[in-house]
Amino acid sequence: MKNVKKLIALVTVVGVLGVSGAAYAADIKTPAELAAALTGKSLTEVTQERAEGKTYGAIALEAGKLDEFKDQMLEQKKAVLDQRVKDGTLTQQQADQILTRIENNQAVCDGTGSAGIGRGAGAGFGQGKGMGSGRGSGTGSCNGSGFGGGMGLGRI
Repeated sequence: MKNVKKLIALVTVVGVLGVSGAAYAADIKTPAELAAALTGKSLTEVTQERAEGKTYGAIALEAGKLDEFKDQMLEQKKAVLDQRVKDGTLTQQQADQILTRIENNQAVCDGTGSAGIGRGAGAGFGQGKGMGSGRGSGTGSCNGSGFGGGMGLGRI
């Protein structure tokens, strides 16, 4: 009987953690989703433009929304860094260093991809929404490279 109670408790804890992790992941939006919401374009239109070589920043710039896009991307990346600190995969000092570097790069981001947002910061924001392990190489630049393992903010 004790083992059954322990099993029920374990399943409950795992279920709660799974739901909270899924809720967190649901709050994080991809750069494509942010660009679509800001520009009034469909997600399909935005991803097609990206596939043709235009950065999400350039898409936002054309709509006069680059500053809003950069602000929202920064908030998304802050949320990922905060979660990684909570998860123990980054220290607060590492997260602060990454954030400072992203903010400095973002200050010169013109939507063309030349700023290198997150490049070399070790943030590993990755592509998509997949929960990854680790600290990746973290390019996540304004030009949309966004490579690295991690929470998946990637392309700007």
